[in-house]
Amino acid sequence: MNTPYPFTAIVGQDDLRLALLLNAVAPNIGGVLARGEKGTAKSTTVRALSTLLPELEVVAGCRFACDPGAPDPGCPDGPHRAGGSVTRPSSMVELPVGASEDRLIGALDIERALTEGVKAFEPGLLASANRGILYVDEVNLLHDHLIDVLLDAAAMGASYVEREGVSVRHAARFLLVGTMNPEEGELRPQLLDRFGLTVEVAASREPDQRVEVVRRRLAYDDDPAGFAARWADEEAAVRARIVAARELLPSVRLGDGALRQIAATCAAFEVDGMRADIVMARTATALAAWAGRTEVLAEDVRQAALLALPHRRRRNPFDAPGIDEDKLDETLEEFGGQDGQGEDGDDDPDPGPGGGPGGQPEPDDAPQGDGDAAARPDAGEGGEPQPAGGAGEQSPARSAEPFRTKVLSVPGLGEGAAGRRSRARTEHGRTTGARRPRGALTKLHLAATVQAAAPHQRARGRSGPGLVVRRDDLRQAVREGHESNLVLFVVDASGSMAARQRMSAVKGAVLSLLLDAYQRRDKVGLVTFRGSAADVALPPTSSVDAAAVRLESLPTGGRTPLAAGLLRAHEVLRVERLRDPARRPLVVVVTDGRATGGPEPVALATRAARLFAAEGTASVVVDCESGPVRLGLAGQLAGELGGTAVTLDELRADSIAGLVKDVQGSRRAA
Repeated sequence: MNTPYPFTAIVGQDDLRLALLLNAVAPNIGGVLARGEKGTAKSTTVRALSTLLPELEVVAGCRFACDPGAPDPGCPDGPHRAGGSVTRPSSMVELPVGASEDRLIGALDIERALTEGVKAFEPGLLASANRGILYVDEVNLLHDHLIDVLLDAAAMGASYVEREGVSVRHAARFLLVGTMNPEEGELRPQLLDRFGLTVEVAASREPDQRVEVVRRRLAYDDDPAGFAARWADEEAAVRARIVAARELLPSVRLGDGALRQIAATCAAFEVDGMRADIVMARTATALAAWAGRTEVLAEDVRQAALLALPHRRRRNPFDAPGIDEDKLDETLEEFGGQDGQGEDGDDDPDPGPGGGPGGQPEPDDAPQGDGDAAARPDAGEGGEPQPAGGAGEQSPARSAEPFRTKVLSVPGLGEGAAGRRSRARTEHGRTTGARRPRGALTKLHLAATVQAAAPHQRARGRSGPGLVVRRDDLRQAVREGHESNLVLFVVDASGSMAARQRMSAVKGAVLSLLLDAYQRRDKVGLVTFRGSAADVALPPTSSVDAAAVRLESLPTGGRTPLAAGLLRAHEVLRVERLRDPARRPLVVVVTDGRATGGPEPVALATRAARLFAAEGTASVVVDCESGPVRLGLAGQLAGELGGTAVTLDELRADSIAGLVKDVQGSRRAA
């Protein structure tokens, strides 16, 4: 067995260590989510916690770790008789991102079903994690069908299995701990709210501390057992402190003053629901017990807020996490009669009205009107960048407030990377059918296998209860889930888009689509066209926030080289197909459909659009035309692309303009 890295030997990461220890004292806090860059010892810290947890007393032979003092009356291994208990270490169960649903919740014991002909339940990871820790590394990459199971188990404290003739309910109360890198996408809000506390983890910038990290790690790698032995006394002291805090916890008093501070703080930061208030109360109580006190103080409430509220504060996904500590101190002082003073921290205020990412102010819109040269479609021939306010280019317009968009998906079934946008054949997802295996069998479809073997039992000489199964009977489960896509935005930044101050609404729409791509784990790219050329403002990347930054600084003005924009997008897709052939693209063209500049601009744009239609590339045109007179050019462009057109109003999820529109490729026309 590998010797885990000692918890007390970890350098820095004070907030993460405190959050984990508080959950060890009071597991009903609800777990910890550690967010941060790679290589910051998130996983090492979590795994080290398991050695500090007190040992558990469990019913002997129970696969579900029932407490002998209060056994689960509905335990599948019950009923349990008095006595017969054993003591064992607390469990630390890791849920792999690629685990199957069967592995998580359990399923029919296939081996016994086929060989003995009996129906028996084989427990999953949730059963093993009962009364212990369930750890999910890269929890933001967990498949949706597994997230649904975790949400149900976390909400009910039990797992219900109804499948393949098995009907089982067992206790599943566990400490949920997750780690993630925010650059790879965010969590679903429902799962995010289930984590009691959240911590931002970053590597130290202090050279001395970094030196100590390397020194200790090298010493551990050279002699894990010897290194752990040198920290044994510190580990024993922390373990004893956890036990003492658990014993003191029922005696801790949470007074009305502290409760009022908790409620006022949650209201001041506009968190949704009441879970934040409850988690803060439990955390503040655990902090007092950890400090050896029986009274909750204002400093406990403040620390509890810093751990329990950042991931519950209302914010856009591109906003920096955290809470305004000055506002927190003012609230605690106002409602608690305390000075609310602590060590000064760096403020992280929300972006102000009209602010861009990180709260930086955006330039005001340049004056626009019918007499403004920059607002005319033909202004700025040549498209070369000019100073703001010049004839060919305007200052970047601020984006309008983002909104929830309708789902735009690629038709058909793909086989790309797991995500949340388009339907795909996946290794993990709901079972939709069965087929003969091609090569090695990976996911057995039990019912189809039994059905294939059943007619041959007499001919095979079956005499006992077991089923005689041969290789030809095996059936592979066909599963369907969702994939992520490459969403390539092709944005018209010409003078015609700047007219009538439309660019603010256009940027708001594209930002909304970027938010949607961020939540669905898509890769994104950004191509812009204006003047006489098109530019790749952002090559395809998984960093959606980088696309948002480029979008905010996008200037406008000049002619409308629509053909150049489409051809540049076509080239980007050609290169990406070579790099990642399984990832299907979705092209989103944001334009009013006009094409100006150069010889035969409309004919060139038509020929460029037909390249996408000939390849069956899924596309959608966001029609930005406004005003009482509409030419319908965007709709014509969508027809040439083999896609569909939606207006800015129809793009909203709460629009009454129609149902959710799936993007259609050239196959729909066929």
